[in-house]
Amino acid sequence: MTADIPAAAATTASLLPHLVAHNHPPQPRFPSAPMPLSPPKDAFTGDPTSSVLTNTPPEAEKQKPNYAPTGKLAAETNTVANTTIVLKYNEPPEARLPPLSSPWRLYVFKGSDLLETLPLHERSCWLFGRERAVVDFATEHPSCSKQHAVLQFRYTEKKNEWGERKGGVKLYVIDLESANGTRVNGERVPERQFFELRSGDVVTFGDSTREYVLMLPPKEEKKS
Repeated sequence: MTADIPAAAATTASLLPHLVAHNHPPQPRFPSAPMPLSPPKDAFTGDPTSSVLTNTPPEAEKQKPNYAPTGKLAAETNTVANTTIVLKYNEPPEARLPPLSSPWRLYVFKGSDLLETLPLHERSCWLFGRERAVVDFATEHPSCSKQHAVLQFRYTEKKNEWGERKGGVKLYVIDLESANGTRVNGERVPERQFFELRSGDVVTFGDSTREYVLMLPPKEEKKS
């Protein structure tokens, strides 16, 4: 009996490969149908739906050219000829001369004394300040800035209650960021904003006691 055991074990061992092959057929080393690869272009286009992940950053948007003048260029274009003075103000596109029917006058008072009369209607723009080389009307008081404020005639349009657009030339004052401000009838006006003026308004610059009175002559009544 003991002599037959090794022979039986040998027989079983010889049959084992055939049994394994019958119950578990050998698997191929590589799959018969390889997984399809994504098109090569997906790796370069960065398509979010692509199965290929890449670390290529998206192309940055090109910066558009800016043709606006820089601070230095703007200063050079506003420099007064034969000087180093830079103008703080340029007339807007809507600047106009007032019509002949609106002969604006500026009366300069110191107390009750009339010092000067200025025919504003002869020009579209008047610059006030202490810098005599560039201003149109010099303000002597030390509290006034070199280029203090501007009186500007502008053409503006408004719609009436029927939706019709009507325009006209009106007078405005604009403060050029002066140190001590510009006032109309005692109220300080905002800097760098056009403030509409009316006949009879009193303008003052800085702490000067001089008063600049704006007047339109009364319109002549039409004869019947």
